[in-house]
Amino acid sequence: MLDADFFHRWMTAAAAAVDREADHLTELDSAIGDADHGSNMQRGFAAVTEVLGQERPQTPGAVLTLAGRQLISKVGGAAGPLYGTLLRRTGKALGDTPAVTPQQLAEALGMGVAAVAQLGGAQAGDKTMLDALLPAAEALGTSFGAAREAAEAGALATVPLQARKGRASYLGERSIGHQDPGATSSALLIAALAETGGVLGGEA
Repeated sequence: MLDADFFHRWMTAAAAAVDREADHLTELDSAIGDADHGSNMQRGFAAVTEVLGQERPQTPGAVLTLAGRQLISKVGGAAGPLYGTLLRRTGKALGDTPAVTPQQLAEALGMGVAAVAQLGGAQAGDKTMLDALLPAAEALGTSFGAAREAAEAGALATVPLQARKGRASYLGERSIGHQDPGATSSALLIAALAETGGVLGGEA
């Protein structure tokens, strides 16, 4: 079972991953965006770890809901509302249960990803964070490791795509040949989940 402490550790691991890869995310974003994705995500997840340390939510849903609120308020551009929606909707789907199964998390994450798709009006193949999140949510029902592999493969698969949503879509064919920064940061989030699950010693 995955309790509030597990989700707290997931968010902490995600913050560490974003911090470590911030320059890379900004480099990717400089090619097809505003060159601020790394710094924005870094600032947002730093705020998440700070508030979680202060408030210590007692349920998995409360951890993700609080984290999502912080990302909406601290992350600039489209990433804040999209990431915030992902975590808040996932948290809402988990409800007030003190601990959840990996399968319940997989189902809740699927709802979170669907909310992101609705908010951004994007779908698979549009060269967005969904290209990492959709396969990850589906694979999470198998294992944390499978979700990580699916997310990383999905992020890499954005390279040959032409962006159809977001800032990168303004570039048209010039967006082809670049990895999407949102899909890349989403893969980091899922990798952090797999890392946390690996420490647990339990796979989904």
